[in-house]
Amino acid sequence: MTTTEIRQARDDHDRAAVFVIRGAVFVAEQKVPIAEEWDDRDPAALHLIALVDGVPAGTVRVVEQDGGAGLLGRMAVLPEQRGTGLGAALVRAAEDLARERGLAAMELHAQTHALGFYERLGYTAHGEEFLDAGIPHRHMVRDLG
Repeated sequence: MTTTEIRQARDDHDRAAVFVIRGAVFVAEQKVPIAEEWDDRDPAALHLIALVDGVPAGTVRVVEQDGGAGLLGRMAVLPEQRGTGLGAALVRAAEDLARERGLAAMELHAQTHALGFYERLGYTAHGEEFLDAGIPHRHMVRDLG
């Protein structure tokens, strides 16, 4: 039986695993320049890590913004765990964390190929498509009330 744990990254080991997962997905797989993947929001962000049978398999971060909204970002799930529900569980855990912090909404910048995934989780796209690291994105938002 597979066990899954999602928790806030709590030590240097967890934080290193977060960056290894993001490096594997964004830098190696999607060819995002490393200088664009790690940014000045990372030190203050709340990072979640997903462990499957004790092995790091996914991550997401929440940045608290002015105005009572969280910015969900840098969500990455290793290829062998895609399609298992782990991504949705990470989003829900991030939303729970945002609610605990008193945030009323969650925003994100979704890669356009993932719009349907986020729409199924209650997010609505706003505005025009834009490029981030050369990848088409759309702004999305969900009320956490």
